[in-house]
Amino acid sequence: MEKEYKDRLFCYIFGSEAHKEWTLSLYNAVGGTSYDAPDDITIATIEQVLYMGVHNDVAFLICDEVHLYEQQSTFNPNMPLRLMQYVSNIYERLITLRRKNKYGSTLISLPTPKLVVFYNGKDDQPEETTMYLSDAFNDNTKADADIWVRVRMININSGRSEEIKAACRPLSEYTWIVEAIRRNRQQMSLDEAVDMALNNMPSDFIIKPWLEANRKGVRNMLLTEYNEEETMQLFKEEYLNKGREEGLKEGLKEGHKEGREEGLKEGLKEGHKEGLEAGHKAGLKEGHEEGLKEGCDKLSLLIKELITCGKSADIERVVTDSGYRDKLMEDMGLIDDNHHSGKQPGVV
Repeated sequence: MEKEYKDRLFCYIFGSEAHKEWTLSLYNAVGGTSYDAPDDITIATIEQVLYMGVHNDVAFLICDEVHLYEQQSTFNPNMPLRLMQYVSNIYERLITLRRKNKYGSTLISLPTPKLVVFYNGKDDQPEETTMYLSDAFNDNTKADADIWVRVRMININSGRSEEIKAACRPLSEYTWIVEAIRRNRQQMSLDEAVDMALNNMPSDFIIKPWLEANRKGVRNMLLTEYNEEETMQLFKEEYLNKGREEGLKEGLKEGHKEGREEGLKEGLKEGHKEGLEAGHKAGLKEGHEEGLKEGCDKLSLLIKELITCGKSADIERVVTDSGYRDKLMEDMGLIDDNHHSGKQPGVV
């Protein structure tokens, strides 16, 4: 047992050669069957040591089928991909053990795969979910995919899948331990939470004698498993917070950029409008001033001309009678024929 402490409790209970009856009980509960011959089960779990980090929780052969059971405390939508890889490795091992030639002309008989995930994470999930490998494919091409993988996910948390747990006492007892540790963990350290759960196991639990006989290894197993779960949760929260911060930063950056662009656009619009208004006012003022100056200059020339010609008496009439004034200016070439509109700007 000492060398097995890195396993998870689920694997230790349902993947053990010593208690195939528990594995068979889980098989019957999941499939609605009633097989009663544990020796018909062949444990085929992939060992991490043999397969360079690729390992699964529980795998076994029965009735020309290979069953792969995985326990997950975190929802993982990639389980169809992972289980497909596990099945491939199991097939490779079976072909080698049976000395079959996969490059030959004879069809090799293979056990039918049955893939199940037992979920007991903290995030809410439906009682049952079916996941497909094709969920990962492009929507435009998945209908023509040549590989099809289906995984059944069963939620074994409290209040979920009670019929399956009732049909398999070891599964029900396993979930009791998991939930007890989580409850205890809210008020004490992980070490204390694990110890209390093991100490408080009901006396009629069928898995209790075996777990108590291997208590040190079971305790180490649970500590490792829950340390990993809590670490993963911390990583999850850290990346969520980091994502929020990055999103806020990016949002502020984009908002600032868009605000600057909108501000510039609005500023140009407002500036153009104000510029037109200001230009119009300035133009009117400048035109008024220039018109007034020009009118005064021409009136001054006309008065000088009248004085020179000895017609000083006409000066008063020129000032008060615009029609007479324009006629005299026209005669003197001070305005053109098109300027008979009358008044010069600023001249009364």
